[in-house]
Amino acid sequence: MISFFKKSAKEENAYLKAIPLVADMHSHILPGIDDGAKNMEQSLALIGELIDMGYRKLTATPHIMGDFYKNTPAIIHEKLIKVQLAVNQKGWNIELKAAAEYYLDEWFMEKLRREEPMLTFGNNYVLFETSYINPPVQLQEAIFLMKSQGYKPVLAHPERYIYFHDNFSKIREIYEMGVLLQININSLSGYYSVPAQVIAEKLVDNRMVHFAGTDCHSLKHIQSLHLAQSKKYYAKLLTLDLLNHIL
Repeated sequence: MISFFKKSAKEENAYLKAIPLVADMHSHILPGIDDGAKNMEQSLALIGELIDMGYRKLTATPHIMGDFYKNTPAIIHEKLIKVQLAVNQKGWNIELKAAAEYYLDEWFMEKLRREEPMLTFGNNYVLFETSYINPPVQLQEAIFLMKSQGYKPVLAHPERYIYFHDNFSKIREIYEMGVLLQININSLSGYYSVPAQVIAEKLVDNRMVHFAGTDCHSLKHIQSLHLAQSKKYYAKLLTLDLLNHIL
């Protein structure tokens, strides 16, 4: 399957069992509501490229972030309907869903404390992110509240958080608390940084990846995805029991 690197017999058997990804659970393809697609034209361009890459189900996860991206379920679903209509007009074979990528800030904590319904994907999964630089002081409370309300917390791209780069044990602690981990496929190509790539590869090696997402915002991400798919660790990623396959 992957001929450009040497594989052991055990690796050969694993790669034969690799399952291609046809469902993405992290993207920013809805137009004009965050830092992803700016308009319908860009949305359709991204969706078309992802279809060409073999995806058959996409879950859009627009940012919800305090004062910055004040998205609501109504705003997100309205955009989803418009994109779905445009996709239908093109006759494309793709299933579109929408959830959100929640930023762990005081706004998010208040939503949890008030038990506001969260935008979820799949089996009641809630995707959330944190500051890239500073470890969140309310992380444990947020995890407790999500789980106590029946949600399954999914930490977006842990490999990108600088506060984890020299402290892999902290990721393991979160993993052992029952938080599911999602890596960005582009991390495997070094797109974000070398340290992010190292952590992503270590997560794959330790079989600590539950979801793989494109986190697609623009066509430059598509270009990087093609590169990432040629990497050894992408092939290894596909041998894991990823939950993408049951979405």
